[in-house]
Amino acid sequence: MAKVTKKRAAVNAKVDPDKLYSLGEAMSMVKEVNVAKFDSSVDIHVRLGVDPRKADQALRGTVSLPHGTGKTKRVLVLCTPDKEAEAKEAGADFVGLDEFITKIQGGWTDIDVIVATPNVMAQVGKVGRILGPRGLMPNPKTGTVTMDVANAVADVKGGKIAFRVDKFGIIHASVGRVSFTPEKLTENASELIHTLVKMKPSSAKGTYMKSVTVASTMSPGIKVDSKSIK
Repeated sequence: MAKVTKKRAAVNAKVDPDKLYSLGEAMSMVKEVNVAKFDSSVDIHVRLGVDPRKADQALRGTVSLPHGTGKTKRVLVLCTPDKEAEAKEAGADFVGLDEFITKIQGGWTDIDVIVATPNVMAQVGKVGRILGPRGLMPNPKTGTVTMDVANAVADVKGGKIAFRVDKFGIIHASVGRVSFTPEKLTENASELIHTLVKMKPSSAKGTYMKSVTVASTMSPGIKVDSKSIK
């Protein structure tokens, strides 16, 4: 077992593992117990009462965080030449088609989000086995397969994130950075949680929001009282 450093032991002692904090308290606490020397990500983990094996309960979607993620996302737009100027003007970092399909086939995935127009999805499908496991495959449900590439790029650059439930029924998402104020982190997390509540499948039985935990990249997890989220 790895030895716990004095600094980590000190921050662990500040968090009551049996207490359910309000969302605002949790976000203040996550800043207080952060031990990383860099501006680490603040993540939220929401365990839902869903069965991801059922198609109607395999939740996935997008949400625009009011204060963004604090990270500049690198966006690749795969499109035909008539859409390239639109994508570049919107702020896309990379624009093209065949050359990038070839690069991806060679192992290049140095991007955060891929936007594609519907008419090139046949070519994009060639690299689906590479993009899929990395969460980079464009999908209409996340707004990344569209002819309106300008808006899609603007949404991503402005703080729109995609999420999907994992095989254990948990949503994992970044809602900002430690440098954010507790208020901004709280508002971002609330926006995601409210979106999840709206998406509750009618077939889901029992408690829907089973647990909510927040943590920075290197901090202990802080349990949140879901009832405190207005």
